[in-house]
Amino acid sequence: TKFPYLLLACIWEGVLRLPCNSRRSRATAPEVPPGPSRSVPRAPALSFPIPPSHHALVSDMCSDTVPAPAGSNGPHLSMDDLVRTLSKGCKPRSAWRIGTEHEKLGYSKAPPHARPTHDQISDLLTHIHSSNGWEYIMEGKAKIGLAHDGQTVTLEPGGQTELSGAPLPDLHAVARETREHLLEVRKACDAVGIDYMNIGFDPKWDFEDVPRMPKTRYRYMREYMPKVGTLGHDMMFRSCTIQVNLDFESEEDMVQKFRIGLALQNVAGALFANSPFRNGAPSGYKSWRLHVWTDVDPHRCGRLPFVFDPGFSFAAYAEWALDVPMYFLYRDGQYTDVGGQPFRAFFEGRLEGHPGLFPTAADWDLHLTTVFPDVRLKQFLEMRGADGGSWEFITALPALWVGLLYDAGAQAQAAALVADWTPAELEALQADVPRLALQAPFRDGTVQDVALRMLNIARRGLEARGLGEERYLDVLDAVAESGVTRADRLLQLYDSEWSRSIEPLYTPEHRVDNGLC
Repeated sequence: TKFPYLLLACIWEGVLRLPCNSRRSRATAPEVPPGPSRSVPRAPALSFPIPPSHHALVSDMCSDTVPAPAGSNGPHLSMDDLVRTLSKGCKPRSAWRIGTEHEKLGYSKAPPHARPTHDQISDLLTHIHSSNGWEYIMEGKAKIGLAHDGQTVTLEPGGQTELSGAPLPDLHAVARETREHLLEVRKACDAVGIDYMNIGFDPKWDFEDVPRMPKTRYRYMREYMPKVGTLGHDMMFRSCTIQVNLDFESEEDMVQKFRIGLALQNVAGALFANSPFRNGAPSGYKSWRLHVWTDVDPHRCGRLPFVFDPGFSFAAYAEWALDVPMYFLYRDGQYTDVGGQPFRAFFEGRLEGHPGLFPTAADWDLHLTTVFPDVRLKQFLEMRGADGGSWEFITALPALWVGLLYDAGAQAQAAALVADWTPAELEALQADVPRLALQAPFRDGTVQDVALRMLNIARRGLEARGLGEERYLDVLDAVAESGVTRADRLLQLYDSEWSRSIEPLYTPEHRVDNGLC
């Protein structure tokens, strides 16, 4: 069956997949004035030319699973083979889809609200499995996920539960999928005695307190993380995110979308800031989750400045990924530690301990899922900057990026918005937004000013689609216009009604599905 193969595609980032009422009045967003930055000196602007395409347009949908690597060598892969893995994601606009992923932080309903064990989550999966034709994803005898109709439910290292949604044609379908999934999870939670919190980072429990999920690859990652950064365990076991996967038409289109996504990722992150607590108290950051990503692994994470180089292409991304260290080698159903050697050594047949062994196409596919930049390229682009949040925010994230990138006019306006932003300014945003969210300084104003302009562009892009999808941006408009993120509201409650306690977070009011009916 297909499900052993789905298993091999599941890492903590989820299963690989392709994104395969009257409007209330609002103030016109102020323009962000040009001029020198308030916080950093101006440097040469980011280069934004689009290189000529050298890969043919193809219209086939990319596979939603990664086959298991073979037990022995196949034909030696060429550089063209590696590049083709990425370029075959190109598809005509009529075939573009939207794939939404969202992680949820579970806790036991009974005090002290410990994180769920695998046995509890396995019971949850059993209850969901009993409806709508879900099939189990297994590792050995352990239930580690579910699959049904293009969707998968998978487990992150600390038991965070993720839905990787099907590739859908519009935001209304995304909203329906989200609603149906969360209501299904709610029924299972009532039976099992756990709940899921509307948050981007565990507010209470430390890494040592979190149960481990029985997935072998997570053990290798857990052991590797402290060698390359100080916050990898926080990322693996304590964080939750919302992500959206979007298509591109050509290499030129991919390049422009990638650059817009990288430039605006921290602005989006500010709107979604929802992780102000750590170890039972304020962390000093409005998005501790965003801060965590600054010290996970410099070899595979971050802003990827080379994407703004004039010659950026599918091939340039493949060259970068070749030099990213491997977590493990997978052969004949077994994982083997390869000591963080770069994939390039494997590609050239000089992997220490395995001389003469060459990768298969499936090895390359798997490796591409173990890089975690702010925007990730596979056969689609994955936007990765948002904290986990409630059901309204789960739908708002794809609404934002579809509005910006799925209408040609809006995409051109978004490209113009960021065209003269400098590398130093992007670096400052990465440092300031996790602490200050919308109040982070930018040029003569704040990130709030940029967010308002970005949302106006996104709304025009959705209006141009003519599908009535604009209402999904309303929750973000409210945040941008007020300047008050969910993190700000939680900190206000902590200092007032909650009497400096985070325990009120463990109530139905703060469930991810609160208000959904």
